[in-house]
Amino acid sequence: MIKLSHVSKVFGNFKAVDDISFSIPKGQIVGLLGPNGAGKTTTMRMITGFLEMSCGSIKIEGKEISCDTVLAKSKIGYMAESAPMYSDMIVEDYLKYLWQIYNKNPKEKILELCELCSLKEAMHKNIGDLSRGYKQRVGLAHALINDPEILILDEPTSGLDPNQIEEVRSLIKKIGKTKTVIISTHILQEVEHICDRVIIISGGKIVADSPTAELKEKFGQKIAINLILDNCTFTDAKKIFSSLEQVESVLKRTDDFVKPTKKSIGICIRLNQGIELRDKIFSLIVKNKWQLYEMSLVKNTLENIFHQLTKDSIEVKE
Repeated sequence: MIKLSHVSKVFGNFKAVDDISFSIPKGQIVGLLGPNGAGKTTTMRMITGFLEMSCGSIKIEGKEISCDTVLAKSKIGYMAESAPMYSDMIVEDYLKYLWQIYNKNPKEKILELCELCSLKEAMHKNIGDLSRGYKQRVGLAHALINDPEILILDEPTSGLDPNQIEEVRSLIKKIGKTKTVIISTHILQEVEHICDRVIIISGGKIVADSPTAELKEKFGQKIAINLILDNCTFTDAKKIFSSLEQVESVLKRTDDFVKPTKKSIGICIRLNQGIELRDKIFSLIVKNKWQLYEMSLVKNTLENIFHQLTKDSIEVKE
């Protein structure tokens, strides 16, 4: 188990992490999400002992990390996005080398890792000759070599093809049954497929912390209407549509929609609840003599929820 209590990190006058608290029990897979500069990486570095916190408490299996950093680190396995490995070594020798660092007999452990990480076909191949998918498996085996209680994975499926992604996801789910797993990723579908719980950090603070299904249920009732309009400005459209009582916000679309003309604009109208407003919106478009190219109803996805919860942080950064 890992527990953070009122943890902050300050760099000069900048507070990168601001009084965050959460705990993760054994057997739970948690997705740690946040836009660039939100404090996610700083939080992970403090958990691994790479960075000292300015204040607060981090406990690994009940042990305060600031009191015994070496002991805390021994309970953590970490896999970087591009796991550093000796490319000229064969997989079996590489894992034996790592295990012998702990002065233990590697034979039994290597067989266990081979089976757990599905490395049987690659054990006698050079690491440098492996596909990226197999290299990720070796990286996972490396992170698990000392049987850590906590496993931290940074972008574990980055650069993999669809088949490799599915294989690595299944592997992480299997590992997550007996260990505490924290996944840092920008791929939100990853979180939906793997994680039991989502923690979203924005502006150094936790803005959401709940089971994945509950997060979607909480915000899933909110829907949006996407429009592509012509013969109008965004300012005029925002003013008109904002007059509707059920409209929460009117924003410029950020997705890759196709503009029918150079002057076309994309608009996203977010609604407070799942209320049907397309008839009223269409009436306003007709009344103002705007040209309509698209009107589509969009239910909240985890990606939309993420943007909604972190938009202030993103806007400040931009």
